Amino acid sequence: MNKNIKLAVAGAILATASVANAGIIIPAGDWTLDVGGNVNMFTSWSKQSANNTISGGLVTGNGTAGTVNAFGNGLLPNFLSVSGSTRQNDLDVAFTISLQPSVANNTSGTKVGSAGNGGLNNRQSFITFGDKSWGSVLVGKNLGIFASDAILSDMTLLGVGSNATSGGIDSLGRIGAGYIYADWKPQIAYTTPNFSGFQATVGISQAWTQQALLATDLISTANHANVAYEGKASYSFAASDVTGKIWVSGISQASNVVGYGNLKTNQDKISYAGDIGASVNVAGINLVAYGYGGTGIGTSQQFLGGYAKGTTSGDAVARDSYGGYLQATYVLPTKTKIGISWGESHLDQANGETGASNLVKTNSMTTVGIYHPLTKHVNLVAEYSNVQSESFATSSPSNTSNVGSLGAILFF
Repeated sequence: MNKNIKLAVAGAILATASVANAGIIIPAGDWTLDVGGNVNMFTSWSKQSANNTISGGLVTGNGTAGTVNAFGNGLLPNFLSVSGSTRQNDLDVAFTISLQPSVANNTSGTKVGSAGNGGLNNRQSFITFGDKSWGSVLVGKNLGIFASDAILSDMTLLGVGSNATSGGIDSLGRIGAGYIYADWKPQIAYTTPNFSGFQATVGISQAWTQQALLATDLISTANHANVAYEGKASYSFAASDVTGKIWVSGISQASNVVGYGNLKTNQDKISYAGDIGASVNVAGINLVAYGYGGTGIGTSQQFLGGYAKGTTSGDAVARDSYGGYLQATYVLPTKTKIGISWGESHLDQANGETGASNLVKTNSMTTVGIYHPLTKHVNLVAEYSNVQSESFATSSPSNTSNVGSLGAILFF
């Protein structure tokens, strides 16, 4: 099983019971191949109780009435990963290539045959080389560094969370209601050796463009001259029956912001964000606390809605964003894991910004889940999530969605 799936399983609530520590191991000459991954599917029911237009809301107000059912993947998509490792010239050398096929029909079931097949992603294609004495270097496409521990510690990674519509490659989980998506990025990164529990990663990744939430938002060019700078540090500890991890991470990126009207030419702006989190395990209980904040980073996904234009000048003005989540899980004597989590993501209006009443102010979600290990490799999952989105309109209108999900996930 590839590195990120292992982290997702072992590091979060997720490992409801036992999941294999490796996939299918195949000796191949100088190489050892590891074929692994997961298969999952969920059926979900969602009912929206309001229909206010909220740009950037997890509950958008799309006019859908009544209860809607959907079939699709959870937050963790299906993974088919092939990894290989060897020792050459006193270096540990490895690679990973993975594919993520969706189980959902991309047209919500209105087509049959191959025309209704879901999408296919390639989220990992990377090589690593290094040695335990000095660390390792990763070159290729992999999970981003900033906010990666937030998603890997999210209990909805084995479930659905919000966004129960079919047709996508996966659901949103808690993304946008407690943390910003780390995303899968082309990158070059260095990870230190593990110094008695302390470890750090620094790297450069492909710069994302600024995207608009409102028609009047400012966007950025393709950033061909820029990269994003990312890093994180963590400390893992164990004392008697208590184990845990504390981490921090951050990102900074320059964007050449462009827009509409009287914007003062193209303006170079620096977007940045940081976070801090902790996970503690004792007597079958896991507690997670996480928080983040940033400027020009946007909400839900990186650089979405990060900049607006000042009303009295042509300056590009950044929006601040912040949020976090709290989570508690407990493993029953039956090995069934139960959990509850709550989180919010806030997006502030830019200084002097007007006419943005439909802009999302807050996305929040409360989730309860049951994760039962049917076998060593198969987990049954049941979740309920209450999702709320609020805008900046004077009356603070909000939309609410209640999402219930049932499904299963298999690791191999």
